[in-house]
Amino acid sequence: MKVEIWSDVMCPFCYIGKRKFELALQAFDQPDKIEIEWKSFQLNPNLISQPDSISIHQYLAEAKGWPLEKAIQLNQQVAEMGKEVGLDFHFELVKVTNTLLAHRFLQLAKSHEIGNQAKAELFRAHFVEGKAVDQEETLLEIGKTIGLPEDSIRLLFHSDSYLDEVRKDLYEAQQLGIRGVPFFVFDHKFAVSGAQSPEIFIQALKKMKAEASIA
Repeated sequence: MKVEIWSDVMCPFCYIGKRKFELALQAFDQPDKIEIEWKSFQLNPNLISQPDSISIHQYLAEAKGWPLEKAIQLNQQVAEMGKEVGLDFHFELVKVTNTLLAHRFLQLAKSHEIGNQAKAELFRAHFVEGKAVDQEETLLEIGKTIGLPEDSIRLLFHSDSYLDEVRKDLYEAQQLGIRGVPFFVFDHKFAVSGAQSPEIFIQALKKMKAEASIA
């Protein structure tokens, strides 16, 4: 049984959705039977990295055309949502960065069958530790943590390695009509959109198991 999850590293709801899905897996009777594949999606592919010149609050306000106070308030609300599932957001540290390199790093990790570990560390680096996920130093540090070859990580900055894999995921998202993330697809049969409650994900997992048994 396979669950494909489209998400973006810069999306806080994707981080929350990941945690809620994990809580559902803990309550599912066959978690070891579930294969998870993280898929690449970019909310803003044209974003120019500005890690030291603009805050995430300012970026959100400008992108949405909101007053700065509204962006700050929204991020505070998201941080509270995160706390409810054990996540510790630090929006005051978040770096505004394009996530293409992070997605290529994820694809590299997937080729070594450690995509889930890579996704967790990328989220932590971005939202908790305030590190720029398009910087070689950050990705090398994460790679060391999860056991990726250093030379393969460095190659990301000097070639187009794993760019085709990212583009394939983006194309699949387009074909599926995905416009927002997180987006969960269960055994290529049905989908759950958004950071839903663990109960919703448990229902989806049970449905997938039932259909797999019938097949």
